[in-house]
Amino acid sequence: MTIHQVAAEAGVSPSTVSNVLNGRSDRMLPQTRERVEEAIARLGYRPNGPARQLRTGRSQVLGLVVPSVANPFWGTFARHLEAAALQAGYRVLLCNSEREPARERDYLEELWADGIRGVVLCSSLPSLEHVLPLVERGLTLIAFDRTAQAGDPPSLVNISVDNAVGAELATRHLLQLGHRTLAFVSGSLRSVNRRARFRGFDAALEEYGLSTEDAVVWSGGTQDHYGDRFGDLDFPDLGRTAARELLASGRPPTAIVAINDMCALGIIAGARDAGLAVGTDLSVVGFDDIVLADLATPPLTTIRQPLPAMADAAFAHLRAGVEGGGSPPNGGSLLLRPELVVRSSTGPVPRP
Repeated sequence: MTIHQVAAEAGVSPSTVSNVLNGRSDRMLPQTRERVEEAIARLGYRPNGPARQLRTGRSQVLGLVVPSVANPFWGTFARHLEAAALQAGYRVLLCNSEREPARERDYLEELWADGIRGVVLCSSLPSLEHVLPLVERGLTLIAFDRTAQAGDPPSLVNISVDNAVGAELATRHLLQLGHRTLAFVSGSLRSVNRRARFRGFDAALEEYGLSTEDAVVWSGGTQDHYGDRFGDLDFPDLGRTAARELLASGRPPTAIVAINDMCALGIIAGARDAGLAVGTDLSVVGFDDIVLADLATPPLTTIRQPLPAMADAAFAHLRAGVEGGGSPPNGGSLLLRPELVVRSSTGPVPRP
């Protein structure tokens, strides 16, 4: 089956079919596009990927490297990115790196060897030195969940929610409820996004005349890795362990800001183990607004990341770089604003 047969079936030119296949139908009459799509479906036409790559010099496949889809946040982002890509005639290959630099480099090398010239790398590592040789060879790389850092190539596009603002919103919400004994729970604070969230936590405390010395910062007892080595399913265990230790301390917090929703769900479980009612005896705020947040008991107050808009932006920059034959012309950071979503896991400071 060829593009010419599809064109004859739809009663249009081959170039019109090509425009539909390559997502260039914005100036086309809707009925023309529908006729072409119906002809493609009737004839069972599938574009010849290798032939297209030889003709255009680029693959219609893009790469996506995430820490781990065990965390629903990354699975949701992958779904939104894939939807944007499919609409434009691209497909997406998914890889899980667990934020290990060597694995990220190996995946990118493999994708490059397979002719893939555009990758979204969901890594908030401070340095991307391990993958810069591929950028120098022509790979279009979009760094997601990360802001620009010293040493980044000028063309690198970083896309992220404003993590500092998000954590500030979460912490200010607890302070406005009257809480003054707060804790911040995270894995290692070495990653860019976690550092930003801690800065937001600190800024909100300072606004209320407090400091991190007045709070408890629990970072998992180790700085050796990023909390993803065994998959993001570690975060519930981390949260549960943190809750157990914090609530058994001499000055237990009345409110906890968790590094993400999976960690917050673990904290809720730990509080339940200790016989506490979350939202009454202890307030907990997460970050991400994963699908499980609203299903938790009690539903989780959290910081919502605008994932559909972030995925659309990541794909738009990636496509511009790939179809332009190199990295996007303008690098830097694109910061989107997060939103506080208040649910039942937070409440006024408990009375003595």
